[in-house]
Amino acid sequence: MTDTDLIFSNKKSQIKDFAFDEQVVEVFPDMISRSVPGYNTIINTIGSLSREYAQDNTNIYDLGCSLGAATLSMKRAIVAKNCSIIGIDNSPAMVERCKIHVNAFKGESVVEINEGNILETEILNASIVVLNFTLQFIEPEQRQALMQKIYDGLNPGGVLILSEKLAAPDSRCNELLIDLHHDFKRANGYSELEIAQKRTALENVMRPDSLETHHSRLATSGFNHVTQWFQCFNFMSLVAIK
Repeated sequence: MTDTDLIFSNKKSQIKDFAFDEQVVEVFPDMISRSVPGYNTIINTIGSLSREYAQDNTNIYDLGCSLGAATLSMKRAIVAKNCSIIGIDNSPAMVERCKIHVNAFKGESVVEINEGNILETEILNASIVVLNFTLQFIEPEQRQALMQKIYDGLNPGGVLILSEKLAAPDSRCNELLIDLHHDFKRANGYSELEIAQKRTALENVMRPDSLETHHSRLATSGFNHVTQWFQCFNFMSLVAIK
């Protein structure tokens, strides 16, 4: 049974930067389902895309795998032969719990979960790379190099699945999307205090890009075929095909 996210329910005298620590791990499934509109749709579609695009004898990468939701979705769905799914996360608490989740489900594909820095991870012989709400936590000046490494490591016909929170370049539109997102969180039981304190905790660690910036970065890396398949408020997912 999933623990309820109450991390920001009491007023804090000092709000620390958000971190994927043991406290967050305990409530993460509840937190993400109540905070990210369309999350289950995105996870299920990652499985559908992996069924379509996984190639025989290749590697599948889940960069910033957290508790392994995308990894498990792909493990269940992949029909290609001799695929290895490699999940990477820099949170020891996440990696420890992810291994337990992944090992509880059987599947044809071999799964390996490692603690590490995705900026230092080699991408080799890949047919799918997933960045599911991960890039926004990477330093902005390091994002282009990561995207280039992903493109270079993908085989022809391979795909990058990129899900992110967006920052609209128009300030009024951006505030509208933020307000709609906060309404979503209120409807899921979060209080004004919880919403405000979590927003403060995330300010210094999560820096979203505009959709235009994502498209420009992908084009610079070499991706010529990019489609945005999902958006709800300021959350989106796209597929880039090499």
